[in-house]
Amino acid sequence: MRFPRLRNPFTLAAFAATCCLCPVSQAALPPAIATESGLVSGAAAKDAKVTAFKGLPYAAPPVGELRWRAPRPAAQWSGTKAANQYSAGCIQNLGRSRKPWTEEFMHQGGVSEDCLTLNIWTPAQSPADKRPVMVWIHGGGYVEGSNAIASYDGEQLARLGIVVVSVNYRMGVLGFLAHPELTKESDVRSSGNYGLLDQLAALRWVQKNIAAFGGDPGRVTIAGQSAGAGSVMSLTASPLAKGLFHGAIAESGAGTSRGNRPRADAEAEGIAFARAKGAETLAQLRALPVDQLTKPVAGVSFRPVVDGWFLPASVQEIYAQGKQNDVPTLTGLTADEGSSSPTYGKIPAADYSAQIAQRFGDLAATFVKLYPAVATTESGAGQIESARDQGVVATHLWAVDRARTARTKAFTYYWNHALPGADHAGYGAFHTSEVPYVFNSLALCPRPWQEQDRQIAAQMSAYWANFVRTRDPNGKGLPMWPAFSASEAKTMSLGDKPGPRAVAAPEKIAFWRDALNLPTRAAR
Repeated sequence: MRFPRLRNPFTLAAFAATCCLCPVSQAALPPAIATESGLVSGAAAKDAKVTAFKGLPYAAPPVGELRWRAPRPAAQWSGTKAANQYSAGCIQNLGRSRKPWTEEFMHQGGVSEDCLTLNIWTPAQSPADKRPVMVWIHGGGYVEGSNAIASYDGEQLARLGIVVVSVNYRMGVLGFLAHPELTKESDVRSSGNYGLLDQLAALRWVQKNIAAFGGDPGRVTIAGQSAGAGSVMSLTASPLAKGLFHGAIAESGAGTSRGNRPRADAEAEGIAFARAKGAETLAQLRALPVDQLTKPVAGVSFRPVVDGWFLPASVQEIYAQGKQNDVPTLTGLTADEGSSSPTYGKIPAADYSAQIAQRFGDLAATFVKLYPAVATTESGAGQIESARDQGVVATHLWAVDRARTARTKAFTYYWNHALPGADHAGYGAFHTSEVPYVFNSLALCPRPWQEQDRQIAAQMSAYWANFVRTRDPNGKGLPMWPAFSASEAKTMSLGDKPGPRAVAAPEKIAFWRDALNLPTRAAR
């Protein structure tokens, strides 16, 4: 395989160090690996030192009477199952390309209710290798995405000595519908979190089976971006997930779980949804064709539920009580999280001034003093500056709030590198833009990458692999990434000019603390 030319000294050191993490042992993975459901075979990745297993079922297809039920174990099979291609993605309304999220960020294959599968990339040469494991939970607003997206390819991360697992889970109406009848039929009086229960089932599968692939079930890190990050935070808060993982990575971001719905509200939306579909009973709802179910209903959304079982309380309340699964956590955001909006930095100054007054009330004058450009012809620049500050400060304040009950370390970051391409200037460091660098999957994403991009990808993937391995992103040859400290408002700048940076001026931190009303509201 042709390796990128790496000219920066720190990148060369990091690359050299990580390339030594996959020693070839005398033993080898068997051609057929025994899982709890049967034998499976994989195939060599482009780098023959990595073996890929794709489309492995971790649960039974949630179809028919299993629709809107907790996942059941996968059926046994005879012979050896060839795990050499991705499965269908879970049911979703496909968006093949929607800028800034072009094909490398969107699911491109077919979809099916029979979708509860996972993929594994392992560098292990023997089941005895006991490599650390990263379980990736994809984003997509809880309504789209899959484990087969090009930018999530795990081969390059696996080359750094870790086992990478990516998971499909139910989304939208099939993953997050709550309804009183569903709650009533449940042994635990719960409904609405079927997608999270799928993720839980995948983690349990990893605990039982990953050792056969050379992974260490005692060193599992859950990781995700956007809705995947929200899922990570829900898992850290769930008592059902205790002991299933030992580290957490939440990319954009730690505060997304504040949108979790109370069960009563979610059930009310479920009733409205069923009526809109002409279904008076749960049996009628289960009998509907999936293409009818996925047509949107005004006023109805699907996302995790504070159901009293998977989530006994909101994620914020669980953290405040110190009842979370307390694991080292790495989290951050991109500089231009909102740049997909056509109004990002483009609201006329007069209109924006009115919004400021409505949004901040008696804090509006302080906002304008801190961001004077918002009231001038430079309003657009001021809008972007304030949005960036809000994001990075909110992440810092989330970590402050977390530190009240957590005993483990946190590492925060701010991603500021804009992807190359025709829309480079328009979208900047947009939501999801760090993901191809984390996975070092640039070769699978059709953009005019430059040497700087390849260097950043080598660095980012090294940080992430280090965290999976040691619960600390730091390593030889990499710029020092300080752990979060409540007494020092710093975060790690990643992408352009990597290194520690101030979160914001003290007066801006104070403003956003008041504006976000922490800790009673979430950090974002």
